[in-house]
Amino acid sequence: MKVKTIASGSKGNCTILLCQHTNLIIDMGISYLTLKRSLEENSLSLNNFTGILITHNHTDHIKGLASLIKHTTLTAYIPEKMYASLKDYLPKDRCEFISDTFCINDIKIELIHTSHDAAYSVGYIISADNKELVYVTDTGYINRKYLEKMVGKDAYLIESNHDEKMLMDGPYPRFLKERVISDKGHLSNHTTAKYLKKIVNKNTKYVILAHLSEKNNTEQLALSAMQEENLDENIKIIIAKQYEEGPLIEV
Repeated sequence: MKVKTIASGSKGNCTILLCQHTNLIIDMGISYLTLKRSLEENSLSLNNFTGILITHNHTDHIKGLASLIKHTTLTAYIPEKMYASLKDYLPKDRCEFISDTFCINDIKIELIHTSHDAAYSVGYIISADNKELVYVTDTGYINRKYLEKMVGKDAYLIESNHDEKMLMDGPYPRFLKERVISDKGHLSNHTTAKYLKKIVNKNTKYVILAHLSEKNNTEQLALSAMQEENLDENIKIIIAKQYEEGPLIEV
């Protein structure tokens, strides 16, 4: 199993997952041409992909979806309850409606129901090639029952959106600050660090910190929050960036 972030942040999100027999895209918040160019630069093609997973309907996760569907034969794998919020981007005949646990060829996926101010939002526990990846962004908190299922995975791509002090002292209007810190908003650096302290173990190789706010966070603040929780020093922590692709990580 290999994972690579193409873009991560409030301007657009897209990740690719490469497994032995199946490749998937997770979210399409960038342009079709940007993704196509990125894949070509990595000796890949959209013809190498089976489908796309969508976490929710906010623009920074789907703005390139309609174009992707138009230019490819990819299938969108989504919960049926999410479709109403995506119908303007996605013809129904290009969807496969999924349950909380499902398979795409050799990949097994379990949904994590997230808490965000979107019509319907999810994260994923993805298993393939005897490896497991947790993918969670855009949530105000993680329910305890899902946190228990997330323990001891090989890699985590998880939101570390903001520093609380930087947010509250920053330029956002009060209503937006309250949205970000609410249970339907985003995970802060310190909240994410505390979650990770509970779930990572000796099996964990990588943590990818995603969806960092440009106005309310810095890479150093995100990393410092992780250091304060004394995560295992053998875990490699990577910052996913908005305008720079991440490395291709082999889990």
